[in-house]
Amino acid sequence: MKRVIGIGNALTDMLVNLKTDSVLGRFGLPKGSMSLVDSKLQTEISKTVAGLPYSLSLGGSAGNTIRAMAQLGCSVGFIGKVGPDTTGDFFEQALDNLGIEPVIFRGKERSGKCVSLVSADGERTMVTHLGAALELAAEEIRPDLFTGYDCLYVEGYLVQNHELIEQAVRTAKGCGLQVALDLASFNIVEENLEFLRGLVRDYVDIVFANEDEAKAFTGEEEPLNALQNISQLVSLAIVKIGIKGALIKRGEEVVHVGIMAAAKRVDTTGAGDFYAAGFLSGLCDGLSLRQCGTIGAITAGKVIEVVGTTFGEEAWNDIHRLVSKVKNEKYLF
Repeated sequence: MKRVIGIGNALTDMLVNLKTDSVLGRFGLPKGSMSLVDSKLQTEISKTVAGLPYSLSLGGSAGNTIRAMAQLGCSVGFIGKVGPDTTGDFFEQALDNLGIEPVIFRGKERSGKCVSLVSADGERTMVTHLGAALELAAEEIRPDLFTGYDCLYVEGYLVQNHELIEQAVRTAKGCGLQVALDLASFNIVEENLEFLRGLVRDYVDIVFANEDEAKAFTGEEEPLNALQNISQLVSLAIVKIGIKGALIKRGEEVVHVGIMAAAKRVDTTGAGDFYAAGFLSGLCDGLSLRQCGTIGAITAGKVIEVVGTTFGEEAWNDIHRLVSKVKNEKYLF
């Protein structure tokens, strides 16, 4: 595996720093929640917080993973759909700026956006409108999109469109790619259980799941049993078990890798996305499972130290320094 292309909901994150939580009460938004809303309500909320400090960044689960892989030096691309607007322009340009090959379709709806309302204590309340991201259709997934790639990385949230996700993985496999799937959320798994089991059995090579997702997928309470269950369907299974690290199984090899202790746990959003990025970057470099898991732990540990999923050059320099040690087997968990 050398080149990875991701597919997912193309979302732009707008992080707004709140002075007070009054806007949450005004719109009945539970603090720390994620709400799917229509464009009208999201616009109304945005107008209410106009004038407060904010920042824009690439978002979406697969988008986060592919962006972090690019920062780690991997050769990557991204498939998604945005609207005919400046937000869509921003998304496509941001991919290009990071050296990510943009395979971006344009829809009729407004571009998908996640407005993250960041309280003074660092907790995020997310208001998401998927918009044009939902318009990505199965018939747009053609074999030529996968030319030159070795792996397709899929976010589980795409399971909202069974036809799309099945077309993507079937086409990728037909082109000789490996398929990696992140199960995204335990409620996503519960609501689409039989479909996901069939998808994994027939097309998927690598599965990323956290403890709750693995339990929902397999019915197994114990993570090690869930890992064993998933590994019977795929060649490589990863079950993340929170502060206990992650369990990894490929063939007969089973590895337990710990976590990197974060200096401060500010915001866990994106931790799973960044773990996948670190792990897959290790696979692209042909590293051992323990090395891959350690790099995943490093990237996940760094992203929870900041609000959102974007951090500066200094943090990336620190990540590259630690990854270099991992590659020389001087820093393993």
